[in-house]
Amino acid sequence: MPHAKSGNIALYYEEAGSGFPIVFVHEFAADLREWETQMRWFSRQYRCIAFNARGYPPSDVPEIDSDYGWEHSRDDIAAVLRHLGIGQAYVVGLSMGAYAALQFGLRHPEMARALVVAGCGSGSLPEQRAEFQATTRALSETFLREGSAKAAELTGSSPTRIQLKHKDPRGWAEFMAHLSGHSAQGSGLTSRNYQLLRPSLQDFAADLARLPMPVLLVVGDEDEPCLETNLFLKRTIPAAGLWVVPQTGHAINLEEPAAFNRAVRDFFDAVERGQWRRR
Repeated sequence: MPHAKSGNIALYYEEAGSGFPIVFVHEFAADLREWETQMRWFSRQYRCIAFNARGYPPSDVPEIDSDYGWEHSRDDIAAVLRHLGIGQAYVVGLSMGAYAALQFGLRHPEMARALVVAGCGSGSLPEQRAEFQATTRALSETFLREGSAKAAELTGSSPTRIQLKHKDPRGWAEFMAHLSGHSAQGSGLTSRNYQLLRPSLQDFAADLARLPMPVLLVVGDEDEPCLETNLFLKRTIPAAGLWVVPQTGHAINLEEPAAFNRAVRDFFDAVERGQWRRR
C-alpha cells in the first residue's frame, strides 16, 4: 500500500490518471472512497490523488491528542504532494477537508493552483459556536465510548445528511457502511482535537481577503449550518465564486455527483483559460 509520511504519521493515498494534479481531501464522516466518482471522472484528463486523513485506516491512527488538529490536516496535504513530487495542484475539499483546503491555501499559496471548497463552515458563526462545540464534543464521546456504528446512526440521519438517503438509498447505505467501519479512536480524537478546536473562519478574515488563487465555493441550500459562512467567504475572498446547489445537503459530491463534476470541471476550464476573474 502506498503511504506518504507527514512527520511521524503515514498517510495512505491512491492515484489515477495523468495530467495536471488534483488532490481530493475528504470530510470527517467519509474517507477517500467517497471521492470515487470524482476519481473516475477527473482521471480521464488529470492526475488525481485522494488520501485518508490521519486517524482513518489504512493511514496511521495516532493515540495521542497532539497528533490531531487542523494545522496537521493543512500540512498533511502539503506532505502528500511533496511525497509525490508535485509542486502545484488543484485542491478539492469537502467540509473538514474544505477547511483544510482553505488553510492550505493560506499557508502554502504557491502550491495551490485553485481551490474547490465544498460544504465548509459549520460552527464558524458566533451564534453557532456553543451548539456546534457541544454537539462535536458529544459525537467524540460517542465514538470513543460506544463505537463507530453508534456514531454513524446519529450522523447518517441528521438534517444535513438525510437528503442523500432520500435521493440515493444505495449510496447512503454504502456511506453508512464506510462510516460504521471507521476507527472509533481515530474519529473520536479527530472530532475532539480538530473539529472541536478549529478556529472560526471569521477569525481569518484579513488573511482570506488576501487569498490569491481562484476559489469555487459550493454549498447545498439545505446545509443550513454552512450557508451564512459561505456568503461570508464569497464576500471576503477576492477570486471566489459561489455555487448554491438546490435541494442538497452536506455531502454534495455524493448527492449530485454529475452536477458537482460538471461544475468543478467548468471551474478548472475557466481557471486554465484565465477567465476566472477577481472582483
